[in-house]
Amino acid sequence: MADQSPGLPPLTPATIQPFFDNFSEMPFHKYLGMHLVEYRDGYARVELHRTEHTPTGIGGSVHGGALATLVDMTAVTSVLAGLREGEHPAGTADIQLTYLRQTKGETVTCEARVLKRGKQLAPVEVKVTDDEGRLCCSARVLYAFRA
Repeated sequence: MADQSPGLPPLTPATIQPFFDNFSEMPFHKYLGMHLVEYRDGYARVELHRTEHTPTGIGGSVHGGALATLVDMTAVTSVLAGLREGEHPAGTADIQLTYLRQTKGETVTCEARVLKRGKQLAPVEVKVTDDEGRLCCSARVLYAFRA
């Protein structure tokens, strides 16, 4: 869950900023090369800059597990960017990811848009493109809130 990161307080609208400020320095994000580029209510863009640590897949492409993490964290960030009073983040409830082509290149861009914000769930549409702008993955993430 996003609100259990070491050193960060429980996530509320008043305490959310350190999540954004420290996103790229969180150990797993840093290891994968993920950098938060932009966020606003219902939207986030995260880039994965390939490093020697970025897991690879077939033909030197970015590993599907790294892409799934990128998708999930970009979706989470888009939801948290619009966190409202009384909402309590509970984490990703479902993720459906379709790999359309191998993701190659040095920079992978992931964009997430919240489609609807309900009391308990928020569906998020996510797109992953390579550094030539080609769509490599599309996903639908369902984010949950605690009552």
